[in-house]
Amino acid sequence: MPPKLAHRIWHRFTQAHVRAYRASGGRIGRNFRGAPVALVDHVGRKSGKRYTSPLMYGKDGESVVLVASFGGAPRDPAWWPNLKANPRTTVQIGSQRRDVVARQATPEEKQRLWPQMVSVYAPYEDYQRKTERDIPVVLLEPAQ
Repeated sequence: MPPKLAHRIWHRFTQAHVRAYRASGGRIGRNFRGAPVALVDHVGRKSGKRYTSPLMYGKDGESVVLVASFGGAPRDPAWWPNLKANPRTTVQIGSQRRDVVARQATPEEKQRLWPQMVSVYAPYEDYQRKTERDIPVVLLEPAQ
């Protein structure tokens, strides 16, 4: 399948996922391939446009943990540079939305959190082997 066509199909799938999740308060689309899914809002760093990405997540205390894997691609997924540029955002888990601030996990935090995230979604380990970049672990911490 040509990459542009695959991207369009994936984009439409994720848009439908977000609509179903929001409309059902998270009853539909709460899991993907056995992993829990949160809706993460972000603002385009160049466009200023608002986006929502359905992302697999873990928990670390009050923080939501994400992995910016992009399937092991050589570059970060668009949502991560967007959150770095505009870290104050919202996350929805089920029907609950809350304000959060995004930041990259420190190397020590990543060392602790990576195995947890691999237990949430085992392919992360394969994605890291597939790419030369160090896949970021992202924390969404409660906004003050």
